[in-house]
Amino acid sequence: MTTTLGVIMNGVTGRMGHRQHLLRSVLAINAQGGVALSDGEKVLLRPVLVGRNAAKLAEIAAEHGIEDHTTDLDAALADPENLVYFDAQVTRARVKAILRAIEAGKHVYTEKPTAESVAEAVALAEAATAAGVKNGVVQDKLFLPGLLKLKRLVDGGFFGRILSVRGEFGYWVFEGDWQAAQRPSWNYRAEDGGGMTLDMFPHWQYVMENLFGPIRSVYAQTTTHIPARVDENGRAYDATADDAAYGIFELEGGIIAQINSSWSVRVNRDELVEFQVDGTEGSAVAGLRGCRIQHRSTTPKPVWNPDLPVTVSFRDGWQEVPDNAEFDNGFKIQWEMFVRHVLEDAPFPHDFAAGARGVQLAELGLRSAAEGRRLTVGAL
Repeated sequence: MTTTLGVIMNGVTGRMGHRQHLLRSVLAINAQGGVALSDGEKVLLRPVLVGRNAAKLAEIAAEHGIEDHTTDLDAALADPENLVYFDAQVTRARVKAILRAIEAGKHVYTEKPTAESVAEAVALAEAATAAGVKNGVVQDKLFLPGLLKLKRLVDGGFFGRILSVRGEFGYWVFEGDWQAAQRPSWNYRAEDGGGMTLDMFPHWQYVMENLFGPIRSVYAQTTTHIPARVDENGRAYDATADDAAYGIFELEGGIIAQINSSWSVRVNRDELVEFQVDGTEGSAVAGLRGCRIQHRSTTPKPVWNPDLPVTVSFRDGWQEVPDNAEFDNGFKIQWEMFVRHVLEDAPFPHDFAAGARGVQLAELGLRSAAEGRRLTVGAL
């Protein structure tokens, strides 16, 4: 038996909303026959596209054979057939729209960060709980093949006692003058909710919490390396948000994590994001898809001698972790989880409370950078 679930999708004219959520998640789910529930029933998703640009919505809808699209969010929320509201708008517009969806009794799934401030993020979680609606936040990095392999190593005790985590994320985003920027200009305007810290610290929060343990303190340094850029319409503008954030985090158990995030760095690594985890029994380097390991028993014994050339390749001493599983698109997997959560109360730990903890880390990171000191990450 197959049923249909109406899903309001607000913000699909943007890059993430369009590519990852509409095309690679919702439409991909329908192409495979729907979300399979525990009783064997299949659920197809009926997307209702919402946004401010009617012409662009109509173009997307026509391209993909979608019947419903509107600039009237309230009308979409008023339709009882639409049970789920999804938000992929710019961060600044998110809280007000989600509160309207909650008031309309919709279950809400949203991109991160859930809000620009901890107070707003907590208010969303409280509002959803009070209304009795299911709620979830996108935490896609947990479903990357590389991090799934890393989680497998952690759960299997490969590392022994974990000592440290080192993360490198980023790439060069063109300034927009002689080559078009590959990120939207609002990312670089603080007044529009942009900034590296607000964008990426929520990601690092749930990655560290789910793989290694709760975060106890943060020290961060943020900066705007490129102060002037050119937007999508060829107009110069001042970059008022941070485009790089360098963080040191202390985790439960004494693990020290260092994560550099920058849109002003040229890539000299295998993937756009890599995490190195070092433990007493072994180490691993995980990226988006791959994961390499070096066990204690196979660790070489380097000797520092700057007067002699290196005669071995250190990379050759690492072993690739096998897939041992089929890895689907992480965004799609989490969509399927949320649909099951809504329809049959299946577990979904990535709720608005989890989203608020991500906003908390971003807020503390920005405050740490402004005050030049380490801050405790307390319970919300």
